[in-house]
Amino acid sequence: MGTERTTSDPVFRRAEQLDTIAAVLPIERRDALAGLLTDQDVETLRHLVNQGMGPNTIRAFASDLAYLEAWSQAATGNALPWPAPEALLLKFVAHHLWDAEKRLSDPDHGMPAAVEDRLRAEGVLKASGPHAPDTVRRRLANWSTLTKWRGLEGAFSSPALKSAIRLAIRAVPRPKKRKSARAVTGDVLAKLLATCDGQNLRDLRDRAILMLAFASGGRRRSEVATLRMEQLTVEPPIEGEAGRTLPSLSIHLGRTKTSGAGDDEIVYLTGRPVEALNAWLKAAGIQSGSLFRAIDRWGNLSPRPLDPKAITDIVKHRAELAGLDPRDYSAHGLRSGYLTEAANRGIPLPEAMEQSRHRSVQQASEYYNHAQRRSGRASRLLD
Repeated sequence: MGTERTTSDPVFRRAEQLDTIAAVLPIERRDALAGLLTDQDVETLRHLVNQGMGPNTIRAFASDLAYLEAWSQAATGNALPWPAPEALLLKFVAHHLWDAEKRLSDPDHGMPAAVEDRLRAEGVLKASGPHAPDTVRRRLANWSTLTKWRGLEGAFSSPALKSAIRLAIRAVPRPKKRKSARAVTGDVLAKLLATCDGQNLRDLRDRAILMLAFASGGRRRSEVATLRMEQLTVEPPIEGEAGRTLPSLSIHLGRTKTSGAGDDEIVYLTGRPVEALNAWLKAAGIQSGSLFRAIDRWGNLSPRPLDPKAITDIVKHRAELAGLDPRDYSAHGLRSGYLTEAANRGIPLPEAMEQSRHRSVQQASEYYNHAQRRSGRASRLLD
Protein backbone atom coordinates (compact mmCIF):
# COMPACT_ATOMS: atom_id res chain seq x y z
CA MET A 1 0.00 0.00 0.00
CA GLY A 2 2.82 2.41 0.91
CA THR A 3 4.48 1.81 -2.44
CA GLU A 4 1.24 2.48 -4.30
CA ARG A 5 0.71 5.78 -2.51
CA THR A 6 4.29 6.83 -3.22
CA THR A 7 4.23 6.02 -6.93
CA SER A 8 0.90 7.79 -7.33
CA ASP A 9 2.28 10.98 -5.76
CA PRO A 10 2.78 13.55 -8.58
CA VAL A 11 5.99 14.95 -7.04
CA PHE A 12 7.48 11.46 -6.74
CA ARG A 13 6.45 10.71 -10.34
CA ARG A 14 8.09 13.89 -11.62
CA ALA A 15 11.26 13.06 -9.66
CA GLU A 16 11.40 9.67 -11.41
CA GLN A 17 10.92 11.34 -14.78
CA LEU A 18 13.68 13.84 -14.03
CA ASP A 19 15.96 10.89 -13.26
CA THR A 20 15.77 9.96 -16.95
CA ILE A 21 17.52 13.22 -17.87
CA ALA A 22 19.83 13.33 -14.85
CA ALA A 23 22.91 13.66 -17.06
CA VAL A 24 22.00 17.21 -18.03
CA LEU A 25 20.23 18.45 -14.91
CA PRO A 26 21.64 19.43 -11.50
CA ILE A 27 20.46 16.12 -10.07
CA GLU A 28 21.25 17.15 -6.48
CA ARG A 29 18.24 19.47 -6.90
CA ARG A 30 16.03 16.78 -8.43
CA ASP A 31 13.53 16.61 -5.57
CA ALA A 32 13.30 20.40 -5.33
CA LEU A 33 12.73 20.71 -9.07
CA ALA A 34 10.08 17.99 -8.95
CA GLY A 35 8.20 19.99 -6.35
CA LEU A 36 8.39 23.27 -8.29
CA LEU A 37 7.82 22.14 -11.87
CA THR A 38 4.51 20.96 -13.29
CA ASP A 39 4.00 17.74 -15.26
CA GLN A 40 3.99 19.77 -18.47
CA ASP A 41 7.25 21.50 -17.46
CA VAL A 42 8.98 18.16 -16.92
CA GLU A 43 7.65 16.82 -20.22
CA THR A 44 8.97 19.94 -21.97
CA LEU A 45 12.47 19.41 -20.54
CA ARG A 46 12.45 15.76 -21.54
CA HIS A 47 11.37 16.75 -25.05
CA LEU A 48 14.27 19.23 -25.31
CA VAL A 49 16.75 16.55 -24.25
CA ASN A 50 15.39 14.19 -26.90
CA GLN A 51 15.68 16.97 -29.50
CA GLY A 52 19.38 17.33 -28.77
CA MET A 53 19.27 20.68 -26.99
CA GLY A 54 22.65 21.48 -25.38
CA PRO A 55 22.95 20.41 -21.70
CA ASN A 56 23.92 23.89 -20.51
CA THR A 57 20.89 25.38 -22.25
CA ILE A 58 18.60 22.80 -20.68
CA ARG A 59 20.07 23.41 -17.23
CA ALA A 60 19.41 27.14 -17.65
CA PHE A 61 15.84 26.50 -18.80
CA ALA A 62 15.19 24.11 -15.89
CA SER A 63 16.55 26.56 -13.34
CA ASP A 64 14.68 29.57 -14.74
CA LEU A 65 11.46 27.63 -15.19
CA ALA A 66 11.59 26.41 -11.59
CA TYR A 67 12.16 29.95 -10.38
CA LEU A 68 9.31 31.33 -12.47
CA GLU A 69 6.92 28.66 -11.21
CA ALA A 70 7.92 29.33 -7.59
CA TRP A 71 7.61 33.09 -8.04
CA SER A 72 4.18 32.79 -9.67
CA GLN A 73 2.89 30.65 -6.80
CA ALA A 74 4.30 33.07 -4.22
CA ALA A 75 3.17 36.25 -5.98
CA THR A 76 -0.26 35.19 -7.26
CA GLY A 77 -1.14 31.93 -5.51
CA ASN A 78 -1.41 30.19 -8.89
CA ALA A 79 0.79 28.16 -11.20
CA LEU A 80 2.50 29.97 -14.05
CA PRO A 81 -0.11 30.70 -16.75
CA TRP A 82 0.55 29.99 -20.44
CA PRO A 83 0.64 32.43 -22.05
CA ALA A 84 1.39 34.94 -19.33
CA PRO A 85 -0.66 38.16 -19.49
CA GLU A 86 1.16 41.45 -19.86
CA ALA A 87 0.22 42.46 -16.31
CA LEU A 88 2.07 39.43 -14.89
CA LEU A 89 5.18 40.25 -16.91
CA LEU A 90 5.12 43.81 -15.60
CA LYS A 91 4.69 42.48 -12.05
CA PHE A 92 7.75 40.27 -12.57
CA VAL A 93 9.82 43.31 -13.59
CA ALA A 94 8.53 45.36 -10.65
CA HIS A 95 9.39 42.55 -8.21
CA HIS A 96 12.96 42.16 -9.48
CA LEU A 97 14.19 45.55 -10.72
CA TRP A 98 13.74 48.03 -7.90
CA ASP A 99 15.57 50.79 -6.05
CA ALA A 100 17.17 49.64 -2.78
CA GLU A 101 17.26 53.21 -1.44
CA LYS A 102 13.56 53.76 -2.14
CA ARG A 103 12.79 50.52 -0.29
CA LEU A 104 14.16 52.14 2.89
CA SER A 105 11.40 54.75 2.86
CA ASP A 106 8.74 52.64 1.13
CA PRO A 107 8.57 49.01 2.39
CA ASP A 108 6.02 48.16 -0.35
CA HIS A 109 8.47 49.08 -3.12
CA GLY A 110 9.83 46.12 -5.08
CA MET A 111 9.17 42.50 -4.18
CA PRO A 112 6.67 42.15 -1.28
CA ALA A 113 8.21 40.76 1.91
CA ALA A 114 5.83 37.79 1.97
CA VAL A 115 6.83 36.78 -1.57
CA GLU A 116 10.52 37.23 -0.78
CA ASP A 117 10.30 35.19 2.42
CA ARG A 118 8.55 32.32 0.67
CA LEU A 119 11.08 32.20 -2.18
CA ARG A 120 13.96 32.23 0.29
CA ALA A 121 12.34 29.47 2.34
CA GLU A 122 12.08 27.37 -0.83
CA GLY A 123 15.74 28.03 -1.61
CA VAL A 124 15.17 29.60 -5.03
CA LEU A 125 15.90 33.25 -4.16
CA LYS A 126 19.57 33.98 -3.43
CA ALA A 127 19.94 37.69 -4.22
CA SER A 128 19.81 40.01 -1.22
CA GLY A 129 18.60 42.98 -3.25
CA PRO A 130 17.20 43.72 -6.70
CA HIS A 131 18.19 41.32 -9.46
CA ALA A 132 20.80 42.10 -12.09
CA PRO A 133 19.16 43.38 -15.30
CA ASP A 134 20.83 40.60 -17.32
CA THR A 135 19.26 37.96 -15.05
CA VAL A 136 15.81 39.48 -15.51
CA ARG A 137 16.27 39.72 -19.28
CA ARG A 138 17.46 36.09 -19.46
CA ARG A 139 14.52 34.78 -17.48
CA LEU A 140 12.06 36.76 -19.57
CA ALA A 141 13.76 35.49 -22.76
CA ASN A 142 13.56 31.88 -21.59
CA TRP A 143 9.95 32.44 -20.51
CA SER A 144 9.19 33.77 -24.00
CA THR A 145 10.94 30.81 -25.69
CA LEU A 146 9.06 28.26 -23.58
CA THR A 147 5.81 30.03 -24.45
CA LYS A 148 6.54 29.74 -28.17
CA TRP A 149 7.44 26.06 -27.81
CA ARG A 150 3.93 25.55 -26.47
CA GLY A 151 2.59 27.07 -29.67
CA LEU A 152 1.45 30.23 -27.89
CA GLU A 153 2.12 33.95 -28.23
CA GLY A 154 3.00 36.09 -25.24
CA ALA A 155 3.31 39.82 -24.59
CA PHE A 156 7.09 39.74 -24.29
CA SER A 157 7.61 42.26 -27.10
CA SER A 158 5.01 44.72 -25.84
CA PRO A 159 6.11 48.38 -25.66
CA ALA A 160 4.93 48.57 -22.05
CA LEU A 161 7.24 45.73 -20.97
CA LYS A 162 10.23 47.12 -22.85
CA SER A 163 9.60 50.55 -21.38
CA ALA A 164 9.28 49.15 -17.85
CA ILE A 165 12.63 47.36 -18.10
CA ARG A 166 14.36 50.39 -19.60
CA LEU A 167 13.02 52.81 -16.99
CA ALA A 168 13.79 50.45 -14.10
CA ILE A 169 17.40 50.06 -15.22
CA ARG A 170 17.82 53.78 -15.83
CA ALA A 171 16.43 54.61 -12.38
CA VAL A 172 19.08 52.54 -10.60
CA PRO A 173 22.43 52.69 -12.47
CA ARG A 174 24.64 49.70 -11.80
CA PRO A 175 28.36 49.57 -12.56
CA LYS A 176 29.26 46.78 -14.94
CA LYS A 177 31.10 44.02 -13.14
CA ARG A 178 33.53 41.60 -14.67
CA LYS A 179 32.83 37.89 -14.21
CA SER A 180 36.26 37.60 -12.65
CA ALA A 181 37.75 40.58 -10.85
CA ARG A 182 41.25 39.66 -12.04
CA ALA A 183 42.51 37.88 -15.11
CA VAL A 184 44.52 34.69 -14.62
CA THR A 185 47.50 35.77 -16.71
CA GLY A 186 50.67 33.72 -17.17
CA ASP A 187 52.29 34.81 -13.91
CA VAL A 188 49.14 34.09 -11.89
CA LEU A 189 48.68 30.73 -13.62
CA ALA A 190 52.23 29.77 -12.69
CA LYS A 191 51.40 30.39 -9.00
CA LEU A 192 48.25 28.28 -9.23
CA LEU A 193 50.12 25.45 -10.95
CA ALA A 194 52.84 25.53 -8.28
CA THR A 195 50.19 24.33 -5.79
CA CYS A 196 49.50 21.27 -7.99
CA ASP A 197 53.03 19.81 -8.05
CA GLY A 198 52.14 16.57 -6.29
CA GLN A 199 51.43 13.20 -7.88
CA ASN A 200 48.11 12.51 -6.18
CA LEU A 201 44.93 12.40 -8.27
CA ARG A 202 43.63 15.78 -7.13
CA ASP A 203 46.85 17.61 -7.97
CA LEU A 204 47.14 15.88 -11.34
CA ARG A 205 43.51 16.64 -12.20
CA ASP A 206 43.62 20.29 -11.14
CA ARG A 207 46.88 20.86 -13.00
CA ALA A 208 45.42 19.37 -16.18
CA ILE A 209 42.22 21.43 -15.82
CA LEU A 210 44.06 24.72 -15.32
CA MET A 211 46.50 24.14 -18.19
CA LEU A 212 43.89 22.84 -20.62
CA ALA A 213 41.35 25.59 -19.83
CA PHE A 214 43.96 28.32 -20.28
CA ALA A 215 45.98 27.00 -23.22
CA SER A 216 42.94 25.97 -25.28
CA GLY A 217 41.93 29.61 -25.53
CA GLY A 218 40.39 30.19 -22.12
CA ARG A 219 37.60 27.67 -22.32
CA ARG A 220 34.36 28.29 -20.48
CA ARG A 221 33.87 26.29 -17.29
CA SER A 222 30.93 24.39 -18.82
CA GLU A 223 33.06 23.36 -21.80
CA VAL A 224 35.85 22.09 -19.54
CA ALA A 225 33.59 20.25 -17.10
CA THR A 226 31.72 18.35 -19.83
CA LEU A 227 34.70 17.34 -21.99
CA ARG A 228 34.79 13.67 -23.00
CA MET A 229 37.52 11.41 -24.36
CA GLU A 230 35.60 11.15 -27.61
CA GLN A 231 36.25 14.86 -28.22
CA LEU A 232 40.03 14.44 -28.27
CA THR A 233 42.06 13.61 -31.38
CA VAL A 234 45.80 12.98 -31.23
CA GLU A 235 47.59 15.11 -33.83
CA PRO A 236 51.10 14.68 -35.32
CA PRO A 237 53.85 16.06 -33.03
CA ILE A 238 55.12 19.59 -33.59
CA GLU A 239 58.79 20.56 -33.75
CA GLY A 240 59.59 22.99 -30.94
CA GLU A 241 62.69 24.94 -30.00
CA ALA A 242 66.04 23.19 -29.75
CA GLY A 243 64.66 20.27 -31.76
CA ARG A 244 62.22 19.28 -29.03
CA THR A 245 59.19 17.32 -30.21
CA LEU A 246 55.95 18.60 -28.71
CA PRO A 247 52.84 16.41 -28.36
CA SER A 248 49.70 17.85 -29.94
CA LEU A 249 46.00 17.12 -29.90
CA SER A 250 42.79 18.74 -31.09
CA ILE A 251 39.67 19.25 -29.01
CA HIS A 252 36.34 19.06 -30.80
CA LEU A 253 34.07 21.35 -28.81
CA GLY A 254 31.03 20.71 -30.99
CA ARG A 255 28.31 23.29 -30.57
CA THR A 256 29.32 26.12 -28.23
CA LYS A 257 27.72 29.24 -26.80
CA THR A 258 28.73 31.33 -29.82
CA SER A 259 28.70 28.78 -32.64
CA GLY A 260 25.92 27.76 -34.96
CA ALA A 261 23.87 24.61 -34.48
CA GLY A 262 25.80 22.66 -37.10
CA ASP A 263 29.30 23.95 -36.31
CA ASP A 264 32.04 21.82 -34.78
CA GLU A 265 34.41 24.19 -33.02
CA ILE A 266 37.99 22.87 -32.83
CA VAL A 267 40.88 24.17 -30.71
CA TYR A 268 44.39 22.80 -30.27
CA LEU A 269 46.70 21.91 -27.40
CA THR A 270 50.46 21.61 -27.73
CA GLY A 271 53.31 20.75 -25.39
CA ARG A 272 53.02 20.94 -21.59
CA PRO A 273 49.19 21.06 -21.41
CA VAL A 274 49.02 17.82 -23.40
CA GLU A 275 51.59 16.23 -21.10
CA ALA A 276 49.63 17.33 -18.03
CA LEU A 277 46.39 15.95 -19.48
CA ASN A 278 48.02 12.62 -20.37
CA ALA A 279 49.50 12.32 -16.87
CA TRP A 280 46.04 12.80 -15.33
CA LEU A 281 44.32 10.35 -17.68
CA LYS A 282 46.96 7.68 -17.06
CA ALA A 283 46.88 8.05 -13.27
CA ALA A 284 43.06 8.05 -13.20
CA GLY A 285 42.81 5.14 -15.64
CA ILE A 286 40.39 7.07 -17.84
CA GLN A 287 40.05 5.62 -21.34
CA SER A 288 36.53 6.72 -22.22
CA GLY A 289 33.77 9.00 -21.00
CA SER A 290 34.24 12.19 -19.01
CA LEU A 291 37.74 13.68 -18.82
CA PHE A 292 37.42 15.44 -15.49
CA ARG A 293 35.60 13.83 -12.57
CA ALA A 294 34.96 14.42 -8.91
CA ILE A 295 37.32 12.96 -6.31
CA ASP A 296 36.00 12.26 -2.83
CA ARG A 297 37.83 12.89 0.45
CA TRP A 298 39.33 9.41 0.36
CA GLY A 299 40.75 9.89 -3.12
CA ASN A 300 38.16 7.78 -4.93
CA LEU A 301 37.28 8.75 -8.47
CA SER A 302 33.63 9.30 -9.44
CA PRO A 303 32.30 8.10 -12.81
CA ARG A 304 30.26 11.32 -13.13
CA PRO A 305 31.62 14.49 -14.75
CA LEU A 306 32.45 17.55 -12.68
CA ASP A 307 29.77 20.15 -12.20
CA PRO A 308 30.76 23.36 -14.06
CA LYS A 309 30.79 25.25 -10.75
CA ALA A 310 33.57 22.93 -9.59
CA ILE A 311 35.93 24.57 -12.10
CA THR A 312 35.52 27.92 -10.34
CA ASP A 313 35.90 26.17 -6.96
CA ILE A 314 39.21 24.69 -8.14
CA VAL A 315 40.50 28.08 -9.32
CA LYS A 316 39.57 29.70 -6.00
CA HIS A 317 41.04 26.84 -3.95
CA ARG A 318 44.34 26.97 -5.82
CA ALA A 319 44.43 30.76 -5.54
CA GLU A 320 44.04 30.49 -1.78
CA LEU A 321 46.80 27.87 -1.57
CA ALA A 322 49.02 30.21 -3.60
CA GLY A 323 48.50 33.02 -1.10
CA LEU A 324 46.17 35.01 -3.38
CA ASP A 325 42.74 36.36 -2.51
CA PRO A 326 40.28 33.75 -3.87
CA ARG A 327 37.59 36.44 -4.19
CA ASP A 328 39.59 37.96 -7.05
CA TYR A 329 39.55 34.85 -9.23
CA SER A 330 37.05 32.56 -10.94
CA ALA A 331 36.95 30.20 -13.90
CA HIS A 332 36.23 33.15 -16.22
CA GLY A 333 39.59 34.59 -15.17
CA LEU A 334 41.21 31.85 -17.27
CA ARG A 335 39.29 33.07 -20.33
CA SER A 336 40.06 36.75 -19.85
CA GLY A 337 43.60 35.83 -18.77
CA TYR A 338 44.30 33.98 -22.01
CA LEU A 339 43.50 37.02 -24.15
CA THR A 340 45.29 39.40 -21.79
CA GLU A 341 48.40 37.21 -21.86
CA ALA A 342 48.20 36.96 -25.65
CA ALA A 343 48.12 40.78 -25.82
CA ASN A 344 51.05 41.06 -23.43
CA ARG A 345 53.09 38.71 -25.65
CA GLY A 346 52.26 40.59 -28.83
CA ILE A 347 50.18 37.82 -30.42
CA PRO A 348 47.90 39.32 -33.11
CA LEU A 349 44.26 39.55 -32.04
CA PRO A 350 42.89 37.45 -34.97
CA GLU A 351 45.30 34.63 -34.10
CA ALA A 352 44.27 34.66 -30.44
CA MET A 353 40.59 34.71 -31.40
CA GLU A 354 41.08 31.59 -33.54
CA GLN A 355 41.98 29.75 -30.34
CA SER A 356 39.57 31.50 -27.93
CA ARG A 357 36.72 31.19 -30.48
CA HIS A 358 35.43 34.67 -29.66
CA ARG A 359 33.03 35.84 -32.34
CA SER A 360 33.00 39.50 -31.35
CA VAL A 361 36.13 41.47 -32.19
CA GLN A 362 34.85 44.27 -29.97
CA GLN A 363 34.59 41.98 -26.94
CA ALA A 364 37.94 40.28 -27.48
CA SER A 365 39.73 43.56 -28.22
CA GLU A 366 38.76 44.93 -24.80
CA TYR A 367 41.38 42.68 -23.21
CA TYR A 368 43.97 43.85 -25.73
CA ASN A 369 43.10 47.49 -25.15
CA HIS A 370 43.38 47.13 -21.35
CA ALA A 371 46.77 45.40 -21.64
CA GLN A 372 48.17 47.94 -24.09
CA ARG A 373 46.85 50.95 -22.16
CA ARG A 374 48.33 49.68 -18.90
CA SER A 375 51.81 49.21 -20.35
CA GLY A 376 51.71 51.93 -23.01
CA ARG A 377 53.50 55.27 -22.97
CA ALA A 378 50.33 57.24 -22.29
CA SER A 379 50.03 55.69 -18.83
CA ARG A 380 53.73 56.19 -18.01
CA LEU A 381 54.30 59.90 -18.46
CA LEU A 382 55.78 60.18 -14.95
CA ASP A 383 57.56 56.83 -14.69
